[in-house]
Amino acid sequence: MTSTHTAAAPSSAPVILRPPFTEETARAKVKAAEDAWNSRDPERVALAYTEDSEWRNRTEFFRGREAIKAFLRRKWAKELDYMLMKELWAYTGNRISVRFEYEWRDAQTGQWMRTHGNEHWEFDDSGLMRRRDMSANDYPIQESERRYR
Repeated sequence: MTSTHTAAAPSSAPVILRPPFTEETARAKVKAAEDAWNSRDPERVALAYTEDSEWRNRTEFFRGREAIKAFLRRKWAKELDYMLMKELWAYTGNRISVRFEYEWRDAQTGQWMRTHGNEHWEFDDSGLMRRRDMSANDYPIQESERRYR
């Protein structure tokens, strides 16, 4: 996801989104991640992570881009109409923490769900994420209660 590595500055000169983060680059990194995940494209999303990136996603632990892509394919086969919002919570040096919400429709039951959670990210010097630690909770909602479309 090349968009996670640069963002247009007011002068139109690229700003490299790598540590150490400033408030501006941390916010841009979060927005780039939100945009990539909302694409629902595992190939695009996986490019933001190191080849050996370590993940904890709820109760799943895995490592590497191929495992990330496989996870995302399973996720989006189950979580239809996925739409995500990420918000910068904190940043320092090579780490960013975000809170997020996303909504999705269960492929098996058709039930709309909202997921709330937090992620902690750690980046290498080039700006690729080498560690992602995610915790989340799901609850059912009515389609009329959706916030993200």
